Amino acid sequence: MVERTLAIIKPDAVKKRVVGRIIQRIEDEGFEILGLKMLHLTKEEAQKFYYVHKDKPFYESLTDFMSSGRVVVLLLEKENAIKHWREVMG
Repeated sequence: MVERTLAIIKPDAVKKRVVGRIIQRIEDEGFEILGLKMLHLTKEEAQKFYYVHKDKPFYESLTDFMSSGRVVVLLLEKENAIKHWREVMG
C-alpha cells in the first residue's frame, strides 16, 4: 500500500550543511518527495507538534532543540512508507 509520512531534518543537520546528503539518501531509498519546506519552528509550534510527549522527561529539551534553528520538513511517499522510513531512521 502506498503511504505518506513526514520527515524532519533537525537543526543540527541543517547547521552542519548535510541536508543535501540526507535528501539524496531519502531519494536513494526510493521515496518520492511530495513537499519540502525549510522553516524555523517557534517554541510553541514545537510544543504543539510534540504534545504527545509532554509528560516525558525529555519534552522540554526536545522542544528547545527543535526550535533552536531551522529545520527541513518533507512529505514522503512510497509503498509501505512508514515502515520503511522507520527502518531508514534506525
